[in-house]
Amino acid sequence: MPSEKRNILTGGLILITLGVLIFIGKTTSYSFGQTWPILLIVIGIGTLIQKFRAIEGWIIATVGVIFLIIEFYGFDLHKYSQYILPAVLVLLGIIVILKRRRH
Repeated sequence: MPSEKRNILTGGLILITLGVLIFIGKTTSYSFGQTWPILLIVIGIGTLIQKFRAIEGWIIATVGVIFLIIEFYGFDLHKYSQYILPAVLVLLGIIVILKRRRH
């Protein structure tokens, strides 16, 4: 799949998801603050559609699922949550850089 089509697919998925999440936030008792991890899951799935073996897609989707579980089951990970997202972002950046170096 050409790169431009991949970007359009992922961008379209993100826009659709944002619209649905905003709609859900306006019409149900679930707020956008509770459902935002679904965006991470969609980004991860969009990446995996492009290339199933892309480790960053698996990581982003997994992080999204973890944050979604935290939001819906009310785990109080406030002490650790301030470190989780930055650590994940740093790890993803390192993976992307190392992956680019190999090619």
